[in-house]
Amino acid sequence: MLAVLKTGGKQYIVKEGDVIDVEKIEGKEGDKIKLGEVLLIADKDKINIGGPFIKGAEVELEIKNQFKDKKVEIVKFKRKKGYKRKKGHRQMKTKIEIKKIKG
Repeated sequence: MLAVLKTGGKQYIVKEGDVIDVEKIEGKEGDKIKLGEVLLIADKDKINIGGPFIKGAEVELEIKNQFKDKKVEIVKFKRKKGYKRKKGHRQMKTKIEIKKIKG
């Protein structure tokens, strides 16, 4: 079974047993969470598409880890003007494991 879920403003194609990194989800390691924003469920030859979400569908997942992503550097520069700015940012991420897809 395959599903497309939405979390953190992004969409992910997942199946049971997948481990993915998503934008931070509140919770501790080992917490079990249900996400109800499922856009599509595909099971062999059946495809169910929501408009935008499928009613009654949810994805059960477990939080594996909370961590910071790699540093993203922002550089602003204007030649011949002596203007330079450098800034860095590390986004918080959550590693999750997909346990079950209900549709």
